[in-house]
Amino acid sequence: MKHIRIISPSGHLDPSYIDGAITRLRAWGYKVSEGAHTRDAWGRFAGTDNDRIADLVDALNNPSVDMILCARGGYGLQRIIDRVPAIHKPIIGFSDITELHQACGLSGQSSLHGIMCKHIATLPEDSEPILALRKALAGDPLTYHLEHHPLNQFGDACAPIVGGNLSVLYGLQGTSWGLQSPAFRLQFPILLIEDIAERHYHIDRMMRNLRMSGVLAHLSGLIVGQFSDCEDDPSMHGTVYQTIKEVVADYNYPVIFNAPVGHVERNLPLWVHGHTTVHCGADGVLITNSL
Repeated sequence: MKHIRIISPSGHLDPSYIDGAITRLRAWGYKVSEGAHTRDAWGRFAGTDNDRIADLVDALNNPSVDMILCARGGYGLQRIIDRVPAIHKPIIGFSDITELHQACGLSGQSSLHGIMCKHIATLPEDSEPILALRKALAGDPLTYHLEHHPLNQFGDACAPIVGGNLSVLYGLQGTSWGLQSPAFRLQFPILLIEDIAERHYHIDRMMRNLRMSGVLAHLSGLIVGQFSDCEDDPSMHGTVYQTIKEVVADYNYPVIFNAPVGHVERNLPLWVHGHTTVHCGADGVLITNSL
């Protein structure tokens, strides 16, 4: 029986969602435990920095723990990421958990970009994100057929996925965990990006940073997920998606828009640093992804 440890390395969460996630995961046949500070609240954080890093290190060092599920994102990992040891077991989560996905990449560990406790607890059992999460946790390959988007750039790619939340990735630029690091650049990965509640020009600024730092030139593809509550600014002469398209238009690799990934209920899991193939053509998009 695989053992999932739930921790809260960033923001604090309503404990009822943790309870609901534990109930569902146990019903699927998993052993579930939680960190000593998983339910803590210290301002906006789930405990002090020392408490949160202690729970993470304990989960990483415990040989009985197979996977680590982060209760929620929010903010907090930027304060402790430089104290995280090498990661050698899958981390599950998204948003602020992008920091841990980047840390996993430095040690060659696959991790799962996907829903956390709130949605595990509340989405219907037959919903697409829940069904896909069950497949991912069981080690089954993931296959997604996506509709054509008019901004898509056609092409094929076979490379590991990196990335997650664009703002978090931007905050890591210039550090050992940044996308400009040779550990990521030499892979020519497929970059995944999504975000929430960012100004249109902020998104342009972050994308321009990735271009000027050479990140976008060292990709095999780009998957653009949901930019929730990111209003289009007419003074930017286009939509948020059009701004992203403009920044990457000169690169000869597949670019996929409107992927079902991000701060939405239809947030489908993808193995970051896992094996991924992408086909993007006039007939739509096919993504296959596995641990």
